[in-house]
Amino acid sequence: MRLAVVVPAKDEEERIAATVRAARSIDGVDVVVVVDDGSTDRTAVTARAAGARVVRHPRNRGKAAALESGGALVRDLERPPAGVVHDTAGRALATGTPRALLLVDADLGETASATAALAAPVRAGTADASIAVLPRQSAPGGGRGLVVGLARRGILAATGWTPTQPLSGMRCLTRDAFESARPLAPGWGVETAMTVDLLRAGQRVVEVPCALQHRVSGRGWRAQAHRAAQYRDVVRALAARGQLRALLPDRG
Repeated sequence: MRLAVVVPAKDEEERIAATVRAARSIDGVDVVVVVDDGSTDRTAVTARAAGARVVRHPRNRGKAAALESGGALVRDLERPPAGVVHDTAGRALATGTPRALLLVDADLGETASATAALAAPVRAGTADASIAVLPRQSAPGGGRGLVVGLARRGILAATGWTPTQPLSGMRCLTRDAFESARPLAPGWGVETAMTVDLLRAGQRVVEVPCALQHRVSGRGWRAQAHRAAQYRDVVRALAARGQLRALLPDRG
């Protein structure tokens, strides 16, 4: 099974080249797609120079939209070329197996190569989707776990499964699994909603430890605003899936 890496990115000029190069080194990867989601720096130019195919959003549309655009480009690459033979139902013959999608955050840098571990169970056919479990990060975060707790409670209430890191964005999915989670929930609710939708659709989901290091949000006002937006989007994703009870505080 071939792999296509999809990297949503915004203003990641400093790290995107290392991330792309590391992703391209993964066994089975034959295309890396970077979706420049309204960057104001040279993210797109740098990614293309590192060997990625680039999709550019003129304005920021959010992570879910970036993943949708990346998945769409991979689908376009898999369409049969002109002149291919079709059957009587109009289906292309011998088009091959669709690529699995490996979703990689743009700020992983050289450690992005460790997402290869996510592809192993999907390529072996023992899982339809895998989610990265990250080690303790080299720089401490500034959050209090409110968003993580909310997402974990919501996924448990909706599916009966308790994820270790419900907000982990590094994932590998078969094309069928990715399609079963579409349309993706908007904004930062995408991971929580994706996990719920995958499990409700009967997809096999596993967690895989990965030695990944990414930029951790600090304690400044920008970081706090980011966490507030995450909380808002996870609330919306869970509410849309009938999990309003999960929004109540955990009483232990």
